[in-house]
Amino acid sequence: MKKLFFAIVLLADIKVQAQLSKPCEQLKVMGTTLTDSKGNRVALHGMSFGWHNWWPRFYNVGAVHELVNAWHANVIRASMGIEHNDGYLQKPDQSIQLVKNVVDACIKENAYVIIDWHDHNIHLNESKLFFEMMAKEYGKHPNIIYEIYNEPDHESWAEVKAYSEEIIKIIRAQDQDNIILVGSPHWDQDIHLPASDPIKGYNNLMYTMHFYAGTHKKWLRDRTDEAIAKGLPVFVSECAGMEATGDGPIDIAESKNFFDWMQEKGLSWAVWSVSDKNETCSVLKPSAASDGHWKPEDIKEWGKLAIEYMEKYK
Repeated sequence: MKKLFFAIVLLADIKVQAQLSKPCEQLKVMGTTLTDSKGNRVALHGMSFGWHNWWPRFYNVGAVHELVNAWHANVIRASMGIEHNDGYLQKPDQSIQLVKNVVDACIKENAYVIIDWHDHNIHLNESKLFFEMMAKEYGKHPNIIYEIYNEPDHESWAEVKAYSEEIIKIIRAQDQDNIILVGSPHWDQDIHLPASDPIKGYNNLMYTMHFYAGTHKKWLRDRTDEAIAKGLPVFVSECAGMEATGDGPIDIAESKNFFDWMQEKGLSWAVWSVSDKNETCSVLKPSAASDGHWKPEDIKEWGKLAIEYMEKYK
């Protein structure tokens, strides 16, 4: 009887390990929906790292392992800062290596990974070179999602569209299949603009909407609903519960409204952010180790809520 019990336990453990090690599906967009290779709806839920140039200490295998296995994230966003101190424009080699640390770790963990060009201004030539390199190296992996322009701020949709078409062309020359995320004007709130004038001629494109529940309310959900009704596929690649500054109190009720709404609509999302700044949106305290193994006392209120969301909506 004891032998039978241990055999059952062993088989159960093998089954769990097999589930954990299941390779990522090749994702595709059907209509407004993100799906797997068989056409089943997929909604990814995960975490976004903070700017790589300000929190490089978390861009490592251990942190990715913790987020995937302890926090149950199935998508990780590597936010490569372009401008500001030690960003890509100043230190491209260091920036690329930190992003690769996260991408390689996600592939090993069978998680999806967003390669995020974390910029607020257009740097077309630099972006072309970067995404050509990334697509050549990683395009064969179904884990990869390209976010080609984090948050256009004051650029018009015509400018963002023209830029995006150039970068999409570069990526598709190397990688025909993986999902590409296109930014929207006004910090990814003007999702109605691409809905009225979407990019044509390419498959597997989605458009990003970002929200901070302390600032953005039902009007943004309604605007996004209207964009989806027009046929626009939407991916919430950055979201949080406080004010758009990343600070201030967490609006618990409005956060729940947004997450319930995303669940109802089947939208994918990544919570901002894995960092340890003295602000509400940073999910960790400075006491947190760089390589994971985070204790409950290392995790701030927003981090604990993020874990709850990933557990609840998985």
